[in-house]
Amino acid sequence: MIGEELTRRAQELRAEGSAFVMATVVRARRPASVEPGTAGLVLEDGTIEGFIGGVCAQHSVRLYSLTAIDRGAPLLLKIDPNGPEEAVAEEGAVTVRNTCLSGGAIEIFLEPVLPAPRVLVAGNSPIAAALQTIGSEVGLDVIASHDVKDSVLTPAPGDLALVVAAHGQDEIAILRAGLEAGVRYVGLVASPKRGAAVIDELRTAGVGEELLGRIDTPAGIDIGARTPPEVALTIVTSIVAARRDAPPRRAPATAVDPICGMTVTVAADTPRLEHDGGTVYFCGAGCRREFEERREPARSDG
Repeated sequence: MIGEELTRRAQELRAEGSAFVMATVVRARRPASVEPGTAGLVLEDGTIEGFIGGVCAQHSVRLYSLTAIDRGAPLLLKIDPNGPEEAVAEEGAVTVRNTCLSGGAIEIFLEPVLPAPRVLVAGNSPIAAALQTIGSEVGLDVIASHDVKDSVLTPAPGDLALVVAAHGQDEIAILRAGLEAGVRYVGLVASPKRGAAVIDELRTAGVGEELLGRIDTPAGIDIGARTPPEVALTIVTSIVAARRDAPPRRAPATAVDPICGMTVTVAADTPRLEHDGGTVYFCGAGCRREFEERREPARSDG
């Protein structure tokens, strides 16, 4: 079971807005180094905090935890020394072979904990208020200019969306900031005529056509919405579409251990050796040592 220290650490990560995985052993077949209920955390950079199995098992835990973060869905990882040579994926689960295990097998439930995507809303209007209400219901962290300091509304590259509903007040500067920061969805609440005028003004200010083409105005999908909540609903729909259409995170670098054939994640603590002008990675010190012993005769013959 997760202890007080890991519980506090998980709370810290949530407060920081960091993505991580709660990894919990749900089944263990003897002889295994862990018991059901053993838990740990896997951070977004692959760092493992807590004990979730031996060194070899940790490579699979790290690799598939990052996969769970990428997909935003939980995953049951089955690690078996008698498992298939190639990983077998099925709905909600994956089975991998780990010849380094001491004869036991373990199953680990990987539950990603992801921060709510940040959505900035500039403007104090009924539509802005409705965006906060509806957005929070679909798991968005909606921050509006009328209830926080303006500095918080500075768009950042990691923001999911910026919606400007300011009715002509200070629209140009924040729209430009959102576009240049690479915010995934940038919407302007305006009539088609005024939206076109704002885009012309941005063009005159030197904003390129590629960036201007990213502005959604009138913001939201066209369903004939009239009331502020209806308009907000169409905008949230567009934001959710942008969220689900996000490109996948960069897959973690992997290598194959030449001794046991296990796929390992390439991290700062991955055992390695320089060999024939390249780097060879291993699941643990044992495989690295065996590799060194096997190449010793070649060294002496030279």
